[in-house]
Amino acid sequence: MTSPSISLSGQITDGVHHLTQRVYYEDTDFSGAVYHARYLHFMERARTDYLRCLGVQQSDLFASSDEGLAFMVHRMEIDFKAPARMDDIISVVTRTEKAGGAKMVLQQEIRRDDQLLIAAKVVIAVVNRNGRPRRLPEDLARQFLT
Repeated sequence: MTSPSISLSGQITDGVHHLTQRVYYEDTDFSGAVYHARYLHFMERARTDYLRCLGVQQSDLFASSDEGLAFMVHRMEIDFKAPARMDDIISVVTRTEKAGGAKMVLQQEIRRDDQLLIAAKVVIAVVNRNGRPRRLPEDLARQFLT
């Protein structure tokens, strides 16, 4: 039996990454709504899969040069608009606002159908293997902005 082609990493359409996730019991609090910290997990998965869809393997970047390259969340601004609930199917949408120098700025949303649940601005620091700031290589910055 063959299954339809499903990308576990989501897909990029017009420069925007979409990752579909189901809300499980473990994601919720006693009220049945998603616990606020779990949204960070959904957004982290989406950022990682966004990189995968761009053809970027974080482990390869870390090992690629003398100083290595890694991404670290520097700052997040999150607006909680409405709760997701158990068994909801949500979409995590990620787009690059800026990529260059020693940082990237990503906009992320979590939606249930057309309803905006979460809006976040995520500032990512580009660091070397020792956690020191380093410039994002220009070819890699271009990948984020296409």
